Amino acid sequence: MGETAHESHGSGEPDRVKGSGPRANGPKADNADESTATEASPDTRAPERESTASAGKGVGLRAEDLALDGPRGRVFSGVRFEAAPGSLVALEGPSGSGRTCLLLALSGRMKATGGHAVVGGRRLPEQLAAVRRFSALAAVPGVTDLEPSLSVAEHLRERVLLQRRFGGSLRALLRPRRERTAASRARVDSALAMAGLDPEALPKGPRTRVRDLERLEVLRLSVALALLGGPRLLAVDDVDFKLSEPERDEAWSLLRSVASSGVTVLAVCSEAPPGAVVVRTDTGRERQQPAETRKSDGTSKKEAADALAEPGRA
Repeated sequence: MGETAHESHGSGEPDRVKGSGPRANGPKADNADESTATEASPDTRAPERESTASAGKGVGLRAEDLALDGPRGRVFSGVRFEAAPGSLVALEGPSGSGRTCLLLALSGRMKATGGHAVVGGRRLPEQLAAVRRFSALAAVPGVTDLEPSLSVAEHLRERVLLQRRFGGSLRALLRPRRERTAASRARVDSALAMAGLDPEALPKGPRTRVRDLERLEVLRLSVALALLGGPRLLAVDDVDFKLSEPERDEAWSLLRSVASSGVTVLAVCSEAPPGAVVVRTDTGRERQQPAETRKSDGTSKKEAADALAEPGRA
């Protein structure tokens, strides 16, 4: 697995919600791609009414004692929180505490083994496929890895073609080519603007290859690619990994901007920013603690891979 590149408005102290971390890590996997994640579950249940008021195009989130067990023990448990549509939710904890697994579970890619969650009115783990349809992943190692040898322009072009082929409506496919091209260009421009990435400002412009990008630029590109599908929920892994303090501020500013647009953002991190709804994965006790008082513990590539490899996928 390559190097890890692992998303509430408002001000004041962040809301604190605690879950419990793993008793043991699961086995590693060479490739945790999306095809090995949870298979679609039939949408036989009617959408559950959200307890939070709808706002914009984001989705509300609610978890009740959400848990995941693997063959080596507990990955996370007792996760309880509620967030309004358009919130920035930080999944905070040390590496190996089940943060990535919780991210995948809440975005419909991994099947929880206990408790439940309601995402956009869809109940998990029963309606995984429905949640996947309106959610998108960014910067998840082994799932959304960018090809180092491809350029920024090539990544964008490929994602647009995939979105047109698999994510568009039949009516859109039947539109004149000129209209389809204009719509795709507008969608790319909007996603890049929201992610704060200007390809023309890169060393070789849009032809700059991913391997030549800085860590923050890779994060911005991954977010832009995820936004091309117009998701209502954006899930981002390891936001603050290998970033300097100024770069972390920029990364959180980016995700706050996405949330301000109405998209609900889930973000894995070692240290949550002020103003976020914070869900901890390393303790089962609820307590209030300002985000500013904690120190980052860093993340290793091996620990991130272990978290991704946890079982529990349908």
